[in-house]
Amino acid sequence: MKIGIDIRCLMNKNYSGVAEYTYNLLDNIFKIDQTNKYFLFYNSKKDIKENLPTFDYPNVKFKGYNYPNKFFNFSLKFFNYPNIDKLLGDIDVFFTPNFNFLSLSNKPKKIITVHDLSFEIFPQFFSKKRILWHKFINPQKLLNSNDKIVTVSQNSKNDIINHYKIDPNKINVIHSGVDHALFKKLKNSSPKFQQIIKKYNLPKNFILYLGTIEPRKNIESIIEAFSLLKSNKKFQNLSLVIAGDKGWKYKKVFDFAKKSLYQNEIKFIGYVDRQDKAYLYNLAKIFIFPSYYEGFGLPILEAQACGTPVITSLNSSLNEVGDDSAYLINADQVSQVKSALFKLLSNNNLAQEYSQKGLVNSQKFTWQQTAKKTLKYLTE
Repeated sequence: MKIGIDIRCLMNKNYSGVAEYTYNLLDNIFKIDQTNKYFLFYNSKKDIKENLPTFDYPNVKFKGYNYPNKFFNFSLKFFNYPNIDKLLGDIDVFFTPNFNFLSLSNKPKKIITVHDLSFEIFPQFFSKKRILWHKFINPQKLLNSNDKIVTVSQNSKNDIINHYKIDPNKINVIHSGVDHALFKKLKNSSPKFQQIIKKYNLPKNFILYLGTIEPRKNIESIIEAFSLLKSNKKFQNLSLVIAGDKGWKYKKVFDFAKKSLYQNEIKFIGYVDRQDKAYLYNLAKIFIFPSYYEGFGLPILEAQACGTPVITSLNSSLNEVGDDSAYLINADQVSQVKSALFKLLSNNNLAQEYSQKGLVNSQKFTWQQTAKKTLKYLTE
C-alpha cells in the first residue's frame, strides 16, 4: 500500500504540540512497518531541509515542493488544484495529522487527525488572523470530506460530535503517547544536570511550567498564585520557571510577571530543546499546567514519566489524561492553584504519592501503542 502523509507541520525547527505528535507517531510507525510505502509531502519556498526530521527507512521518501505558500494555499482553497495525492503519485491513502489547506482527488482514502477544537470553544484565545485562517480551512467541511477521523482524546471526540454533528462511528480515539526512552527519572549523579542548570540559568528550588506562552495556557494564574505563595516566609527560596516558545499575546504574560513583587524569582527561559526537557522535569519540585483547554495535554504525561508531581486543570482532556494521578484544580480559581502548590510543597508524603501515581499513569501511554493503532486504522 502507498500512503501519503502531510508533514508540513514538521518544517519548523521548534516543535509545537502538533509537531511533537506527528514526529513521534511517524517515527514509531516507520519502525514497525517495513512493508507499506510512505511518501511525505511538504512545501516551502524557503530551503527548510535542515529542519526536517531524518526518517532513514528504505520505504520512506520525502516529496518536497517549493511553491510560495500563500499562492499554493490560495490555489488549493479556491481552485482545488493541485491535488496533493497526484503530486505524490498513485497513492492509496492520504493521512493529514492536523488541519491544513488540502486538495485531494477522489481516489485515495482520506484520514485526518483532530487534536482539539479550541478555536471553536475559546475563540478569545486566538488572534483574528488565526480565526480567519480556520474559517478559510473550514474544518467542518474538511472533516466531512475525510473518510475517517482520528482524535487524541474522548473529550475532543465529544467536541467534534457536538460542534460539527459528525457521525461518532467515523471518529476513532487514539491517545497520544510518551517517549519513555527520553522522559524518565534520571540519576542525580548525571553530569548533564549541571550543564542544563548552567545552560538555562536555573535556580536551585523551583516549580515549572513548560508550554507555549499564550493566554489559553493560563500562565498569569500561575504567576499570581506563586506571588501569593511567596508571601509565606516558608517559600522564600522558591522560584518559578516558565519555559516555552512565545505565542500570541506573550507580552501580556511578561508584563504581568513584571508587576509581581517577586519578579526576580520568576524566570522565563524560552524554548527548551527536546533533549533537555526531561532534565527540567526532573529538577522541578512540581510541574504546573493549569490550561483552560487542551486536546490532550502531553506535557503533564512527560512530567509524570519523570516522576514530577503534576498540578493541572479539571477541564477538557486534562482530567481524562491525568485522572486521579494529577492534582486537579479549577483553572478559573487562583486560590485553588495556590492551595495545590502549598499542599504539595508542604507535604512531602503527598508529593511522593502524586509522583508515584504519575509514574504509573504515564506508563499507560506509549508512542508504540499509538503507532500500532493508527497504522491499523490507516490500512484497514
